[in-house]
This record gives sequence, C-alpha cells and structure tokens, in this order.
Amino acid sequence: MKQLMTIGLIREGDKILLGLKKRGFGQGRWNGFGGKVEQGENITDALEREVLEESSLTVKKAREMGVINFYFEDKNLQPEVHIFLITDWEGEPKETEEMCPEWFDIKAIPYKRMWPADKKWLEFFLAGHKFEGNIFFKDDQTVLRVEIKSKNEPA
Repeated sequence: MKQLMTIGLIREGDKILLGLKKRGFGQGRWNGFGGKVEQGENITDALEREVLEESSLTVKKAREMGVINFYFEDKNLQPEVHIFLITDWEGEPKETEEMCPEWFDIKAIPYKRMWPADKKWLEFFLAGHKFEGNIFFKDDQTVLRVEIKSKNEPA
C-alpha cells in the first residue's frame, strides 16, 4: 500500500540534528523527523506537524531535497518519502515520547544505527543535490537494491 510520508533534517554548518526513534516502525534507529501525511494535509503541513511533535521545534523554512520510494518485500507497505532540509526553525530540540534528538557532526553520523540504505541518499543530501530514487528491502535489515540519482537541479 502506497503511503505519503515526510522526513525533515536540520543542518547547521557541519552539524545535523537526528532523532533516536523510541517506539514504532524504525524503533532504535537514528533518523530525521517526520512521518505520515494525514488526510487533509499537504506535505509541508505534515512535515511541520511531525517535526513539532517529535522534536518540539517549529519549522520556519524548509526546502524539498528529494523523494524516495521504499519497497518492503515482507510488508504491505510502500512509503513515498519526501525529504526536506530545514534551514530555519524556532525553539530548542527536546526529547518527546517518540524521539530523542541529538546533534551530530556530519563526519560522525551514526550510519550503523540508521536504516541500512540511509547513507546512499544522505550523500546527495549533504552535498546539497536534489535527488530521487527507489530503495528495495527484503526485510528491515536487508537491502536488495538502491537506485538513487541526482535530479541535476541546484538545491
């Protein structure tokens, strides 16, 4: 089943804010902030709501960097994830019921505690390139194939 979702990543200089997922799908993994687009919401509204719920931050400005379709062989789940760079926000990151935020140096991103294919698309994101692609999983731990390409547009 196709599901529209968002991920927002906050970058400040050589630091990136990630959240440790405390419950639900992806529990125990570091990720950006985001989730499902609810009925009646547009993608930006969903991003703003999810970032506030998961980090206590208010998004002031964000730009879409990429779209990835995820396919899971072992689940009836096909997320279409819109990935945003958050460039302006208000507040201080705070732990919530769902996420524990932490700043990381971009040279010390905890890839081993993230989704197995995150490093592939984060390379484009961190370089400032817009991108699109597909990632195929056998299960939560096993990546079958990664297809990511630059959209050749300045971000």
